[in-house]
Amino acid sequence: MENLSNISVIRDVLSRHGFSFSKGLGQNFLINPTVCPRMAEMGNAQPGWGMIEIGAGVGVLTAELAQRADKVVCIEIDSRLLPILDETLAEYNNIKIVNQDVLKVDLHKLIAEEFPNMPVAVCANLPYYITSPIIMNLLESRLPISSLTVMVQKEAAQRICAMPGSREVGAVSIVVRYYCEPKVLFQVSRGSFMPAPDVDSTVIRLDIRKQPAVDIKREEDFFRVVKAAFSQRRKTLSNTLSSGLSMNKTQIAELLERAGVVSNLRAEQLSMQQFADIANALNP
Repeated sequence: MENLSNISVIRDVLSRHGFSFSKGLGQNFLINPTVCPRMAEMGNAQPGWGMIEIGAGVGVLTAELAQRADKVVCIEIDSRLLPILDETLAEYNNIKIVNQDVLKVDLHKLIAEEFPNMPVAVCANLPYYITSPIIMNLLESRLPISSLTVMVQKEAAQRICAMPGSREVGAVSIVVRYYCEPKVLFQVSRGSFMPAPDVDSTVIRLDIRKQPAVDIKREEDFFRVVKAAFSQRRKTLSNTLSSGLSMNKTQIAELLERAGVVSNLRAEQLSMQQFADIANALNP
């Protein structure tokens, strides 16, 4: 279907199907014609590849992915969009729509069945309200994918891609960087959507690492330390770790000494390796 980024065309399609936007699902459909081609190109959509999209909208990004990749599987939770997508994507025979909640889909099984012997990447315009749960679910599942190229709220992108040691860094920054190499691709203004959200967006790409960023004995210890360290940003490690790890100050002092980390630092001042050293020191 032509001109899927044209606001008049979108309004006509939605009107004919009696569709109304759901705030609960965070629905903001792209109408900027330059965004989706860039996302597809920079998101590894190419011949021989399989692409997973999360949330199709009216199919603007879906169509761009289908034009470039061998196969596209789109996971769309809103069943009201299915007849609309049947119309807007009718010309493509390499698209499959899965009407489910992405957090409840067995993605390992889906990839094995839909993309046998194919490299796979994720490319999606994620709803703001569920950005972090989706990204963390995809990373923690250790899926056989090469990258995630996603559009998220600008502030979320800054947190996700923040460098260790910077003021913007948080627990999600460290955990994401453990699994992958994050990169900011380009900015998207709020006027690129219908209806327009209250904030601007950013497209980022998370390239999955073949090996985690740091060597650790037990992942659960690493994630516990990171979560505890950032639980009270204004306090020092001595205080945050004592509370978050349920250890007294003497035990924390001994832990940090074994790790070679100064106790009066704050979480935002630590490197990835220092978080790993503390986690490894929990079980010397």
